[in-house]
Amino acid sequence: MSHDPAIWASLPVPAILVDDQDRIEDINPAAEGFLNASDRLLRGVPLWDKVMVDAPLEGAFQRARDSGTPLFVNHADVGTGDGPPVQCNLQIAPVTNRPGTMLFIIAPRELAGRLSRSEGVKSSAMSAIGMAEMLAHEIKNPLAGITGAAQLLSMNLSPDDLELTDLIVEESRRIVTLLERVEQFGNLSPPRRAAVNIHDVLDRARRSALLGFGAHMSIVEDYDPSLPPALGDADQLLQVVLNLLKNASEAAGDKGTIRLRSFYEHAFRLRRAGGHGTALPLQIEVIDDGPGLPKEIEGDIFDPFVSGRENGTGLGLALVSKIISDHHGWISVDSVPGRTVFRISLPRAPKDMETTEEETG
Repeated sequence: MSHDPAIWASLPVPAILVDDQDRIEDINPAAEGFLNASDRLLRGVPLWDKVMVDAPLEGAFQRARDSGTPLFVNHADVGTGDGPPVQCNLQIAPVTNRPGTMLFIIAPRELAGRLSRSEGVKSSAMSAIGMAEMLAHEIKNPLAGITGAAQLLSMNLSPDDLELTDLIVEESRRIVTLLERVEQFGNLSPPRRAAVNIHDVLDRARRSALLGFGAHMSIVEDYDPSLPPALGDADQLLQVVLNLLKNASEAAGDKGTIRLRSFYEHAFRLRRAGGHGTALPLQIEVIDDGPGLPKEIEGDIFDPFVSGRENGTGLGLALVSKIISDHHGWISVDSVPGRTVFRISLPRAPKDMETTEEETG
């Protein structure tokens, strides 16, 4: 065994060494506990006889081995045959100077299956995102081939037949766009928190919307000028507001009014798991006068792949929810015909950050 036994035994997460035939070569004590079997009994046993993953992992595992690159799979349900599956993040990497040998790390998510929306996106939906993220790259490659073949065919076709190849190209590009959104969802970096002037973010989003997707809308400002800075990532919060504005402009149809409102609510506290409360006094509302959300999806509107629009991907609001959750904030929606309100609640920046922003701004 070439690895340091003390470090190997000290790893707090299950780790498995797999040989070039996908057989278990060695496991650490955490993996013995996870698999409910000893290292001695598991040596030489095929990995996939002992670890069941709710994703087509074996092919991707082999591609990672062949290419010598790591593989990451988030929010996958992993079963061992001795109990219900456990939601985990998986990390797979080739071992240096040992061709074909792979290190397989299983990181269980302790709160999987019990997350509320205030803690993040539902675990089952995140499992779907994890699988889709893993498959996105693999699907995009053959789609590029299909698109290229259709374009070549179109060079020698009659105008009537061109409609068919144009449809192939158009639909293939639409699928690629969806896959890129899935990859964006999975690859979002943690927020880089700083003092953020919320009104700067709202103004940037409003100007961008009026020059593009919201050109047909009237966007009204209703700001509290005394609002202190929020603690957050300005670029990610801009992405949130743009998504909400785009959602509102599409809901309103040909024309309508969107109201951007900001205000301070001293008493707003979010009680999280464990009983402690978090103050979220800074409020942003995006209000539209569209037809409202369908009642059957209103409660699940922030889940991935849930959409109230035909051909909608259901990823825009899921991304919004993920970003706000990563900011330790809260997002909610209240919708009736003629009035839909998306409300974001954010923490205030500490006093020392506020001072720094005023000095440098």
